[in-house]
Amino acid sequence: MHVVVGGASGFLGTALTTHLRARGHEVTRLVRSVPSAGDASVWDPAAGRIDQILIDRADAVVNLSGSSIAKWPRTKARRAEILSSRLASTGTLAKAVAASSTPTVFISGSGMSWYGTDRGNEVLTEDGSPGTGFLADVSQQWEAAAAPAVEAGARTCFVRTSLVLSKDGGVLALMLPVWKLGGGARLGSGRQRMSLISRHDWVRGVEFLLEHDTASGPFNFAMPESVTNAEFTDILGETVHRPTFLAVPSFALKAALGGLSEDLLGSLDIHPAALTDIGFTFADPDLRAALGSALT
Repeated sequence: MHVVVGGASGFLGTALTTHLRARGHEVTRLVRSVPSAGDASVWDPAAGRIDQILIDRADAVVNLSGSSIAKWPRTKARRAEILSSRLASTGTLAKAVAASSTPTVFISGSGMSWYGTDRGNEVLTEDGSPGTGFLADVSQQWEAAAAPAVEAGARTCFVRTSLVLSKDGGVLALMLPVWKLGGGARLGSGRQRMSLISRHDWVRGVEFLLEHDTASGPFNFAMPESVTNAEFTDILGETVHRPTFLAVPSFALKAALGGLSEDLLGSLDIHPAALTDIGFTFADPDLRAALGSALT
């Protein structure tokens, strides 16, 4: 397949591009400035500019573009950037896909925050109700921005990504130095559910959706079983051979991090029902396997 990827230089985009090429697919990266390599094409999502001929010739388009949600504080300007960067990139690509004479496959990024920040022990499949809050609103608008592609008949999939595990980036890269120094700690009560996926399975999952002729709609990208924060803390400690007897009280997190603490103390039990129903098999189905994959 010839796959066009927006956000190809990011934590997930880099891994996906490498994986697809290793599997024999041709990948064109969308970039914001004049490319130095022949595998890239310039686009300007904020202005809605893209090479329509490139999209016409592609077999699939994957959009992972969007400003990081991890930076803090989330000022009014920062929140506007988080939302606008996702709507502009998704809208530009969705319109280009819709304008193609033979609409290509469209894989659009999304997040588990579609369900909100804290749903307790509620099991959340793709049939679950939408959540509330800033990140939930971002994810819901993000998916809605793909409407032109859906309405044009393009096979469109929404990847609702949970916490992705890899030593090269994301939440695990931030945690490892602390854990290796013996500073690993349970957050709050430790009872909140954490939904996770190895980066290896994440890229495999996207490839699976690209190649599955009938896959469409939302897909939760998370391991079949979530873990509690306490379980995660203990297993990561065992994996790096360090004690994890510390705990950070909820009030201390709230005092230090403000609204960001909600992302850490909230509970989301995401299940990949739609993905497993169409035959996807996880290479890293549990936390120990996912950490083993993430740390190699």
